[in-house]
Amino acid sequence: MHLHEPSRRATAEAIGTAVLVATVVGSGIMATRLTQDIAVQLLVNAVATVAALAVLIWALGPISGAHFNPVVTLVALSRREIGAAEAARYVRCGADRRGLGWPGGTALGNLMFDLPAWHASTKVRSSASLWLGEVVATAGLISLIGALTRTGHGRLGPALVPAWIGAAYFFTSSTSFANPAVTIARAATDTFSGIAPGGVSAFIGAQLVGALVGALLTELFYPRPGVPEPLDLPEPVHVPEIEGAAAAADPPS
Repeated sequence: MHLHEPSRRATAEAIGTAVLVATVVGSGIMATRLTQDIAVQLLVNAVATVAALAVLIWALGPISGAHFNPVVTLVALSRREIGAAEAARYVRCGADRRGLGWPGGTALGNLMFDLPAWHASTKVRSSASLWLGEVVATAGLISLIGALTRTGHGRLGPALVPAWIGAAYFFTSSTSFANPAVTIARAATDTFSGIAPGGVSAFIGAQLVGALVGALLTELFYPRPGVPEPLDLPEPVHVPEIEGAAAAADPPS
């Protein structure tokens, strides 16, 4: 089956988001069935997520840039590193209801353990300390990706991005959601990884603040005049709008 490049990238993003969510949800359920030790449950959930994220970035990154996260896409859009249509496609495909994106990932994670595909979580996660944890986790993620891309070390993304998420699982109070799509997905599973729907908006608000902080840190530590590198891992797959416009205005002779 042949797919045009935009559709190919969007499909990779949808599948990546679905698999990431299924990993978070499924490993959380498995952990609670294996042990009652909460520390071990969190460890199982973290290790599975880190491993899956590494594989996804390595396997799908060369196709889509491995965003799998609306805040990554929004930061790239704000810097004109990705077009508005492409950004909308990435965000939309993360919520694809045809079996891909976060709805499919949540359903898959639940169904594999004989649970309803979607069922609202009752786990309350609502406090200023948790929101601060989300700001820290998301700021670290965005600034790390910015550092990797602007120093030309995007190939280290499959190792370092999961390493940050794994560390933030344990040192932040929120256990590092750091992703609006994953946060919404976790509201649809009443299991270990869930979050009550009433807490979702505050978590996403904190993630947006964290994304802004991370973007500012990138500009502070790794300023780059002209057209910056897109936030794609392990290598750029998008042509920034400024560069694309310049190329169109001055075609090669």
